[in-house]
Amino acid sequence: MNSEAVQELQHRTVLLEEAVDALAIEGPRADGIFVDATFGRGGHSRRILAHLGERGRLISFDKDPQAVATAKAMPDKRFEIVHDSFATLEQALAERGVKQVQGILMDLGISSPQVDEAARGFSFRLDGPLDMRMDTTRGMSAAEWLATAAEHDIAKVIKDYGEERYAFQIAKAIAARRAVAPISTTRQLAEIVAHAVKTREKGKDPATRTFQAIRIFINQELEELEVGLDAAFRHLAPHGRLAVISFHSLEDRIVKRYMASKANAPQPDRRLPIRAIDLPQPELKLLSKMKPSDAEIAANPRARSAIMRVAERIASGAAQ
Repeated sequence: MNSEAVQELQHRTVLLEEAVDALAIEGPRADGIFVDATFGRGGHSRRILAHLGERGRLISFDKDPQAVATAKAMPDKRFEIVHDSFATLEQALAERGVKQVQGILMDLGISSPQVDEAARGFSFRLDGPLDMRMDTTRGMSAAEWLATAAEHDIAKVIKDYGEERYAFQIAKAIAARRAVAPISTTRQLAEIVAHAVKTREKGKDPATRTFQAIRIFINQELEELEVGLDAAFRHLAPHGRLAVISFHSLEDRIVKRYMASKANAPQPDRRLPIRAIDLPQPELKLLSKMKPSDAEIAANPRARSAIMRVAERIASGAAQ
């Protein structure tokens, strides 16, 4: 069995059929251009390609070198992988002469091989180097950041990105530990957090929120999401679809607010003499909000927190 097949067995793509169906790849649209903003291990990309026509085109993005290697092994002339964050979508499409696309899918989850490989440093259950970078070829690792960041900055990251009520206690414990010896492994960090967190929800590891927070910060996930959503919206063709799958409340809040801001045009004071035709018009139409079925969650427990929101570009507001 080749490495690509092994990765596919390890990773179950969340909302696979539902997400691709949401892009409405049918009729003339099947020969259009689509974007998979987070290739992962290629589940969504492969399904999109299965729906595309002969003249269709799929451009996928991923920061993870392993994901890019998997993508490059896909022999399809309609497909291209970009080794970068979807926050660079604006530039990447411009470089390829693409002004509009028919659909964009963003799956904001991390893939199972990333979590399950100790060397990546994402998991508090596996002992490995404290890295946490999606792209291991650039940027600062979690260990490097924890070694140099001010205690109050560590507390702020854990509180804001992990919604952790013991953020200050955890940051204090990290500062005390690194004064004695570097914190270089996931197990070391997990043990520090476990001693600092006095209580936790039943069945939830004390380190869950801290690891989530540091990963989000190291990879600038929320900042990139805001940039990526705006670029995606600007490049949607008339009736183009945007589908976003998020896995925690911070991501979903950003997606929900962004879509709502484009779906609800600000209305001026009714007392002003403005013609109806000159009033601001909505630019997106909200189509659906969906969660995985009970059957999918039973088969893949990591899908339980997923939420997909789908919106469509209103023709009158589409970019020209």
